[in-house]
Order: sequence, then C-alpha cells, then structure tokens
Amino acid sequence: GRKRDVRTQFGALCWRMHKGRLKVALVTSRRSKRWILPKGWPVNGATPAAAAAREAYEEAGLEGTVRDICLGVYSYQKRRKGAAALPCVVAIFPMEVTKRHTNWPEAHERILTWVTPCEAADLVDSPELAQILLNFAAQEALAHHTG
Repeated sequence: GRKRDVRTQFGALCWRMHKGRLKVALVTSRRSKRWILPKGWPVNGATPAAAAAREAYEEAGLEGTVRDICLGVYSYQKRRKGAAALPCVVAIFPMEVTKRHTNWPEAHERILTWVTPCEAADLVDSPELAQILLNFAAQEALAHHTG
C-alpha cells in the first residue's frame, strides 16, 4: 500500500532540576547543526514514550524516567540527501534525567547543551515546539511550588 504522506516520530523533552532551576537538553541535528530535541522513528514493540527514551540515550547519552504523557506535537520537514523532504510530526514525551553518560552512540556527531526552557524556545526552529517547551516549564513551575 501507499505510505501515508506524513510520518510520525517520537521526541524526548529531557529535563532536570539544577540549583533550583529547570533545565532541558538540546542536541544539534546531524546535517544542519540546528538545535533540536532527541527524536526518532517508532520502535517495534515499544511504547511511544519508550521509543523517545531510546532516542534520548542514542542522541544525547541521557537516561531517566520517561512519562507516557504526550506534551504536544509539532511538525517539520525532514531533509534527506537526494530526496524530497519528508513531512513529519513529532510527539513529545517528558523524561526526568537521572543518568548522564560521558560517551554514547552519537556523541561524536552531536553537541549537547543544557538550557532553560525559555532559552530552548529561542533556540529551536519550530514555533510549535517552542510553545511546548514554554507550556512544560509553566506546568513544572506549578508542580514545584504547590503545597
């Protein structure tokens, strides 16, 4: 059968508290070196959240507790060598980072940075993704200041 026009990927919003501040992880994309969240294709037999967690390890060397809650979706055009760009939507899942590796599968291909969600919103290309980051930050702020 004909492939669907739009493909779905799963991304990880990797976060941690550092000196009382919420920080999120961004990595560079391999080809264009733009700042992105770790993301990739569905994995057979894995939940979307588990697939996102696997990408966090492969692309950023991060492990942690991923929640099966979709924070939102954004769309982008995946550029491919010698082929038409592929329209993709990315569903984002939050992962609280508990372990950071100094070496990981794509360490030599990507740069990893920790920034505030506001900084991340400025750095990413997608306005939709920027909004997901800002919404997450607002929710986390509420979660950490109640009671």
